[in-house]
Amino acid sequence: MPDGRPYHSPRRALTAAATRRDIIDAARRLFLERGFAKVTVAEIACEAGTAVKTVYASAGGRLDILRETVHRAAAHSGAQETVKRIRGTEDAVSAIALLAHRTRLSNEEHRESIAILYSALPVHEAAEALWDEGTSIYTSALREIASHLKGLGALKAGMTVERCADVLWFCFGLGAWRTLVDDCGWTWDQAEKELAAVATKMLLKELSTG
Repeated sequence: MPDGRPYHSPRRALTAAATRRDIIDAARRLFLERGFAKVTVAEIACEAGTAVKTVYASAGGRLDILRETVHRAAAHSGAQETVKRIRGTEDAVSAIALLAHRTRLSNEEHRESIAILYSALPVHEAAEALWDEGTSIYTSALREIASHLKGLGALKAGMTVERCADVLWFCFGLGAWRTLVDDCGWTWDQAEKELAAVATKMLLKELSTG
């Protein structure tokens, strides 16, 4: 006799998860190729080889897929691990070099997600909220790192934690990497080296050579 408990099929759950993954991957490909505004749910369904109603049931609409993309990138940004490692440094030059490397790795890994979000910003008002949500983790980590640099006593006279955090965002924020790598055609290695040098020059006291 049935006991009233809901039936759960592991195989069905795996199939549903695979369908959702295929839909999101298809949407990401189209967003990258055409830009967020020029992609319809019908086109996502066609690319994924499924029906429009399946897209909505499994992954939602375009904004839901964009939100999933941003949340996934933010969750795997490594921001707190970066803060933890930099807090273990004992000199500001090494701290900035480590920050340059860690933010480079994160921006390189999530380059496609960042590009998709940029393409959505001018055309969907909800994208701005996702931008704020996604970058808040980033900027909060930079403020913690700025506080560590201040504590090392190596910042220029008058350089506050808040101003230092702003300079770190200028040098290592999403726009810095995108400008040098995507717009100017620099390699990631070139960008990492140059941004570390710029941040060091802008933030730190001149080292004594005497």
